[in-house]
Amino acid sequence: MTELGNIGLTRRQVLAASAAAAGLGMAGVRPAHAEVNWRKFAGTTLEVNLITSPRGETLQRNQKEFEELTGIKVNSEMMPEQQQRQKAVIELTSGKPSFDVIHISYHVQKRQFEKGGWLADLGPYLKDPTLSEPSFVLSDFAEAGISFARDARTGAIGALPLSVDYWIVYWNKELFEKKNLTYPQTFEEMVAAAEALTDPKTQTYGFVARGQKNANVPVWTSFMLGYGSSTIDPAGKLLTDGPAAIEAAKLYQRLMTTSAPPGVAGFNWAESQSAFLQGRIGMWFDGLGFAPPLENPEKSRVVGKVGYGVMPKGPATRAAGTTGDGIGVTAASTKKEAAYLYCQWAISKTIGARMLQSGSGVPFRASIVDDPEVRKGVKMPAAWLDAIVQSGKISQLSLPVVIPVTEFRDIMGVALTNLLSGGDPAAELKRATEEFRPILDRSERG
Repeated sequence: MTELGNIGLTRRQVLAASAAAAGLGMAGVRPAHAEVNWRKFAGTTLEVNLITSPRGETLQRNQKEFEELTGIKVNSEMMPEQQQRQKAVIELTSGKPSFDVIHISYHVQKRQFEKGGWLADLGPYLKDPTLSEPSFVLSDFAEAGISFARDARTGAIGALPLSVDYWIVYWNKELFEKKNLTYPQTFEEMVAAAEALTDPKTQTYGFVARGQKNANVPVWTSFMLGYGSSTIDPAGKLLTDGPAAIEAAKLYQRLMTTSAPPGVAGFNWAESQSAFLQGRIGMWFDGLGFAPPLENPEKSRVVGKVGYGVMPKGPATRAAGTTGDGIGVTAASTKKEAAYLYCQWAISKTIGARMLQSGSGVPFRASIVDDPEVRKGVKMPAAWLDAIVQSGKISQLSLPVVIPVTEFRDIMGVALTNLLSGGDPAAELKRATEEFRPILDRSERG
């Protein structure tokens, strides 16, 4: 079992951190003592590059605690996602990045970073008892987090899993009760429930998801997982026009044309969320990170009426499509061990609990989301947390680990949008796959 390190604090630091956590209402956050030499690199200065997000803000807001724990000075820069990605490519390609630690979007940047050799292999540090406490193990992470962290080609451990977004089904319990329906356990039951709930006369619809090109791709790929297929096989062959892909596209087409509201072809997550908030949508399929507004009485008509469901089982398996972000050490850094300590702190139980309780992120670590004391401090309903825990057990990557992810989503997204106006699933996917294949081939050769 590959091991990670838990954060170890002195007694004084434990008391200080506990007091700070209590002041923030962070129930149950008590860093455990470990034989990690946190002061080994005191006097070092680290440059940290973060994505502008609730996760980045949490790390930046709490970095003084890390500085006091380690004696390491942290200069952190937070940038909008697209701008940060451009900066990363330019600087890492040069071989002389201005940062030691980088926050990455796994589902977009993983393969690009691996192919470029831009991240340090953290494997040796994970096994070092002066840097990592043995009880902190990879088995604590959702399977998708491990897949994100590990390079499938070399086995190296790159960016550590920071925050996850599982795709779940939000469902309106009140609408279900009116039709004497229960939460669907299979794809077939989901289709049946969606159609039973749909009544255009009352502007009530059984299902909504993203229809807008590019944005819609994770909906379809999540369905593919239930049919037992990813979008690309380990050898790099595209599976996007295979039998599972076609069946998943047919499912997408049926749900979105028989049970979705008018204009769904133009819906991204925001439009889908808005429709669900009005109380006339039976099921909304999207990432669990969009949940907080549903329980806000100033924004929602469905407060207290929302169910949070794990993805129903497909014909082959039950799988929760997963995206996420991580934090790693640049291969060019001359301060790798100190930078690793920062990454370890960033995915600690203390920081993970704060993210979960504040709604700023969902940790990949089961020991955080399963902790009864941590759960007490979470404002979202228990069913939301249960969906997180159960999704973590069946998590699978929902997007291909390739460099041209954006092009993949653009091209496949057009095919999916065409289905909503009557396109043939097999023909549309064949065309899109043939269009994308040379792009993928060039990206791997380049």
